[in-house]
Amino acid sequence: MQIVGYETERESRLPALVFAADGEPTRQPLDPGTELAYTLGDRWCAGALADGEHRACDRADAPYCYQHQSRWPCARCTGGCDKPLDTCEEEHAVYLAAFAPDTFKVGVTRSWRLETRLREQGADRAAHVHTVSDGRIARQLEAEHAREVPLPDRVRVPTKIAGLAEQVDEVAWERLLGEFDPIETFSFDYGLDLAANPIPETLLSGTVVGVQGRVVVLETGGTTYGVDMRDLVGHGVEETATDRDLQSSLGAFV
Repeated sequence: MQIVGYETERESRLPALVFAADGEPTRQPLDPGTELAYTLGDRWCAGALADGEHRACDRADAPYCYQHQSRWPCARCTGGCDKPLDTCEEEHAVYLAAFAPDTFKVGVTRSWRLETRLREQGADRAAHVHTVSDGRIARQLEAEHAREVPLPDRVRVPTKIAGLAEQVDEVAWERLLGEFDPIETFSFDYGLDLAANPIPETLLSGTVVGVQGRVVVLETGGTTYGVDMRDLVGHGVEETATDRDLQSSLGAFV
């Protein structure tokens, strides 16, 4: 059995990992309180999911080989393009997102996906600052704000894990919003309620505390761990709890 994908929280769907064996995909829900007991094995290409089936691949590249990587042409776009995708013609939103305690970014998405996109990233706060007619204009505005404010257009997962137990610096956030005229603001609560930031780790054993973006927080042995679900994709798994030595938090010894 192999981990072949993950699903972040959406309006009609709770987070889950996707496993596959012999072409059959199955969902492992990540509801709080779920007990997981898997040992991660070798890692190889996760293949492809399509039409309710899993198409396996035995190439060693992980999580995806060159044939199964999806290359999104907008990933590095700054608006100097000819709108190569049909979705580029849709209405887009430009947004700001906050990750506790004080990491802020600018981003774009199709307007109808705004809240979903923010939850996918695990944002703690957000503000919709522009609505524009197409993706090219949105990317131009994103690049302008990234350059002039300045703001990054991406935040690494380790940075997000390092702030999961923190509160957003509201003074800094309000100062940033003061440079814009927000159309709408958002505040998200993922129900983690952590006393300390989790230890970054790649494992799949323990009790699910919750999921924020693509980070699943697990508790085992009195310590919480923050796991980037993308780092799990491609691993073969055995249905038994890991016996690997893990770093423990100080609270585990109290």
